[in-house]
Amino acid sequence: MGAFGHYLVSHFSTLRLEFWGLLVGGVANGLIYGMVAVGYTLVYGVLRLINFAHSEIVMTGGFTSYFVLRGVIGTSIPNGWATVGVLVVGMVAGGVSGAVMAMLVERVAYRPLRRRRAPQLAYLISAIGASYFLFNLAGKEFGRVLLSVPQPYINHPIFSIFGAPVQLYYLVIVIASVGMLILADQFVGRTRLGRGLRAVAQDSETASLMGVDVNRTIALTFALGGALGGIGGFLLGLGTGVVYTMGFVPALKAFTAAVLGGIGNLRGAMIGGILLGVVESLSIAFVQPAYIDVVAFGILVLVLLVRPTGILGERLGRAA
Repeated sequence: MGAFGHYLVSHFSTLRLEFWGLLVGGVANGLIYGMVAVGYTLVYGVLRLINFAHSEIVMTGGFTSYFVLRGVIGTSIPNGWATVGVLVVGMVAGGVSGAVMAMLVERVAYRPLRRRRAPQLAYLISAIGASYFLFNLAGKEFGRVLLSVPQPYINHPIFSIFGAPVQLYYLVIVIASVGMLILADQFVGRTRLGRGLRAVAQDSETASLMGVDVNRTIALTFALGGALGGIGGFLLGLGTGVVYTMGFVPALKAFTAAVLGGIGNLRGAMIGGILLGVVESLSIAFVQPAYIDVVAFGILVLVLLVRPTGILGERLGRAA
């Protein structure tokens, strides 16, 4: 084999390694988008509204996990089984704080308007107001600089896929996101509370006449979506650190993923998140990193033009 042949083999090997590396990173990011997108999907499926304060729920989960981890492990970096315990603690903290914050948003920004049968525009303005308030409150209380989350042995490669190293961080994302998304799907599809949620999504007045507590169901919907968003905030913070602006762009991309998969469909949110993450990651090979966000939102515009209902396009009330 000549010099040119060796060059082709070497170049092809490099491209293959880069492809698998980008694919792994894209799937990991896409799973986080899918988790956050479920929050949008649940609220839209029940209220037919978009919760524009969801980005601050993601931010709440990130900050809560940060302070909990700092309190548990300080600045030290445990390894081995201690890592598993630290990750579980951070995940629980993010999920609980996200659920609590989502229920507060529902109680303060949404429920009073439902009682007064306010027009949908009022819900939109109220959600944006709640988002803006929480956004600036976090900036004032926690500072406007990036805070690094203690990373418990998280960047250590544990195996490889076709030569591309897979870090423990990616494995944590896969286990946490897939596990939580499956639990959410099974909860909505197979439990009594989930059937009540789907009944309210399909026809809230009829569900109320059949004995379903609509207010409780809506609060549960916000809590479930908020928990997933809070865990997504923990996973984002674990990789990039936490700052008061951390939820804005990921939440917009999660909304894109929800629309891509079919807004109001849990499985569509999962599929849309993975597709968006992979396309966004692979586009790094063709465009500059500064234009990656343009790719994501370009996909949103394209989907709305070609298939406004998304890939699956089912309503939550009709989901199995």
